[in-house]
Amino acid sequence: MGAEGEPIVVGVVEDHPLYRAAVARVLADAPDIELGVVADSVGRFAAGRQQPDSVVVLDLKLRGVQDAAAVLEVVGMGHKVLVVSAHAGQAEVLGAIAAGARGYLSKDSDGDEILRAVREIAIGNSYVSPTLASFVLNSSRERHSGPKLVLSDRERQVLSLLAAGERDQDIAEAMNITVRTVRSYLDRIRDKTGRRRRPELTRLAIEEGIAHRAD
Repeated sequence: MGAEGEPIVVGVVEDHPLYRAAVARVLADAPDIELGVVADSVGRFAAGRQQPDSVVVLDLKLRGVQDAAAVLEVVGMGHKVLVVSAHAGQAEVLGAIAAGARGYLSKDSDGDEILRAVREIAIGNSYVSPTLASFVLNSSRERHSGPKLVLSDRERQVLSLLAAGERDQDIAEAMNITVRTVRSYLDRIRDKTGRRRRPELTRLAIEEGIAHRAD
C-alpha cells in the first residue's frame, strides 16, 4: 500500500500490445495496486490525466516522444517513472536516470521484480535491477573523479534548444544567428564531448542539467 494505506496507482506506457497487456494484468492482480491509465504513447497517457505522484511503468522505444525525452515528459507531469525496456545498455540506463527515472528494469524481469520495483519507487526509493546497477555506480564514480565539461553560454543555449527538439533553423531563429553559426556551435560541442548524434547530445543536455534552459 502507499501512503496511509491507499493503493498505489500505477500507469503503463508501452507500445507492444502483448507486453502492455501482460504488465497491466500483473499490476491489476496485485492487492495493493490500482491500475491507472494504460496507453501506447506518452501523448495518449497524458490525455488520460492520471493523478500526479503516481508510478508509471514506461517503455523507452515508443511512437512519438521516446527515450530520455519520454522520461522527462512523464516526470514533468509529476509522476515517478520506472523504465522497463528491452534496451538496457549503459547509455539507455544512464540517460533515463539522468532524465529523472526512479528505476530501471530490463524486459527480462519477471512480474515479481516489477512489483518489487513499483513498491520501492512508490515510497520514495529507487530501484535498478542488480544486473544494471553497475552502470549507475560506475557513472557516479566517473562523474565525481573526472574533469567537468566546459561549454560556453552560447553552446549551452544551443544544446538546450536542441534537447527541446528544435531543428537547426529553429535554433538559429530563436538565437538570432545563422544556421551556419548554429552548426558551428554544434561541431564545437561534438568536438568537446565526443558525442555525434542528436539523441546523444540530448542525453548530454539532460546530464548537464540544461535540458529546460532555452533562455
